[in-house]
Amino acid sequence: VQLQASGGGLVQAGGSLRLSCAASGRTSGTYVMGWFRQAPGKEREFVAGISWSGAGTHYADSVKGRFTISRDNAKNTVYLQMNSLKAEDTGVYYCTTRLGGYSTWYAREYDYDYWGQGTLVTVSS
Repeated sequence: VQLQASGGGLVQAGGSLRLSCAASGRTSGTYVMGWFRQAPGKEREFVAGISWSGAGTHYADSVKGRFTISRDNAKNTVYLQMNSLKAEDTGVYYCTTRLGGYSTWYAREYDYDYWGQGTLVTVSS
């Protein structure tokens, strides 16, 4: 499975960005998707996860109420709508996937099998 993330950029604090991640390759079955991020000098951390059905979602406490994860299975694409951005949201955002599952989401790195190359989000204060 290949993952291509896009939509990152420079935005002022309080602004919004929408990240997209398109999956290709072995996408004929079900798969769980998620977003992680890595700030400069820090470890990669979980941001949001979504089940294949889209009914199950989970967010890190730091982004709850500001970020929304969604997916379009017909387009093999997952989205991350980021509102009310803060300087601490700055980092490289990675999309990831795990094959299989229907109503499950995951929040740990080792639960995922494939990773995209990342897209940089910079929030200026």
